[in-house]
Amino acid sequence: MSNSINTLEKAKQAVNALVNYAYEKLGMPDVDLIYAKNALLDILKIAEPSDVTDPSKDIYYLLDNICAYAIEQGLTTKDEEINFQTRLIGAITPPPSSVIEEFENIAYRDGNMEAAKWLYDFGWKTTYMRKPDIDKNIMWSCDGKYGKIDITINLSKPEKTPEQIAKAKLAQSGYPKCMLCIENVGFVGNAARPARQTLRTIPIELGGEEWNFQFSPYNYFQEHLIAFATEHRPMKISRDTFVRMADFVDIFEDYFIGSNADLPIVGGSILAHDHYQGGAKVLPIFSRGSRKNFFFIGYPNVNVSIVDWYNSVVRIESKIKSQVIEVAETFRKAWENYSDEAVGILANTNGEPHNTITPIMCMNNGEYRLDLILRNNRTDKEHPYGIYHPTEDMHNIKKEGIGIIEATGRFILPGRLESEMKMIKDLLTSDKPIPFKELSDEKHPLHKHLGMIAQLAVDAGTNIHETKAGNAITQYINKTCEKILNTTAVFKNDEVGQEHFALFIESVVGKQTQE
Repeated sequence: MSNSINTLEKAKQAVNALVNYAYEKLGMPDVDLIYAKNALLDILKIAEPSDVTDPSKDIYYLLDNICAYAIEQGLTTKDEEINFQTRLIGAITPPPSSVIEEFENIAYRDGNMEAAKWLYDFGWKTTYMRKPDIDKNIMWSCDGKYGKIDITINLSKPEKTPEQIAKAKLAQSGYPKCMLCIENVGFVGNAARPARQTLRTIPIELGGEEWNFQFSPYNYFQEHLIAFATEHRPMKISRDTFVRMADFVDIFEDYFIGSNADLPIVGGSILAHDHYQGGAKVLPIFSRGSRKNFFFIGYPNVNVSIVDWYNSVVRIESKIKSQVIEVAETFRKAWENYSDEAVGILANTNGEPHNTITPIMCMNNGEYRLDLILRNNRTDKEHPYGIYHPTEDMHNIKKEGIGIIEATGRFILPGRLESEMKMIKDLLTSDKPIPFKELSDEKHPLHKHLGMIAQLAVDAGTNIHETKAGNAITQYINKTCEKILNTTAVFKNDEVGQEHFALFIESVVGKQTQE
């Protein structure tokens, strides 16, 4: 009983501390503090507050204390703890109208980028971006033939247990229609969808339309943001895409904005809702120059070039916004219908379209810079997952679609790799022979890595030091990520591929090339 009282008292003191946090960190007016405290007490079914306030300023420590009591009282469960924490913070987070007003005040006073920085910081403070989870991610970089590649093993989104998956299936509904819909603001969450009481979005106008701006809760790179249409409609790359992207970098000049391709396999994970991703210009592709330049007849103020990168990228640069848009649309239309059977490129088969693009725009030294990554989603018998997609021998590292983040040089690898890498390291450092017969069993957790383990045993040896084993595994992952990027190139990085790449560009701009 004493333990229960202690837990209750800790929760009460943490409630007081959360209210103070709302005042000090989230900008809650003092006239709303009593209301917020009563809202928290109601969620926790606590009759009265404590006279004592927990002195901690660590919001996650306070939430843990409250949730320990809530779980003990059956108000939530361990599986539902994050959604319950979000509900608690939602009760002390200023409403959307207040956040929008503050954003607009800062933008008016200090500029749009300062307002964006404020919103980003606000997202950390409200735990919308959960720092303890994101800090678990394992990150490193490696140097490849065409530039740096960033690699992240994503541990911020733990894989669900079978029980959680079963609950998620039962909890599925049609509201909100998807994870990007504006109706997610304030959504209570369930076993299938995360709670979003702390989500705050900012209305912006792109291409004369109502769009919205927010930061990603997963923060896959610095200031990872999302712009999404208010209307729930499918992804579509068109001239309007370039207009909206140019409008976005006019508003937020220090950010880039990009779009996943709009076809399966080469597109992103949410093709059902028109949206873009962006953020700080930290992705590896931004550091790459051009390997060949072209004049575009009729557009003397526009430079067109091939980017010195793994996949096939057309770069368009100009200070004139309208010309960047027109040239981009010319390339989009040309690529949509372009076939080159000599290098295996078919624009469509049996009426099914295959060609599309992944566009990325930013401001660079006063110019609009637009990179068009050429994509093709065709499959055949030898490549059932996609001709320009990782082949099955790479699926142990990355099987999912290669969207805008990976295509620009930052790999988000599945969290399972952390434990699997440890098990592989144990095999390589053991004084016992590698049990290949056991690994051949499809039920073995390392079965998918059988080829990798065999290769590592040949290249690095067995019964080796832990450091050598770890380095060998990391190098294998690095090389696989580089192979994946090269796989996505529709025009390969060899003499023939680059010759045909130039032929495509010349078919659009006219045959005037600047070496």
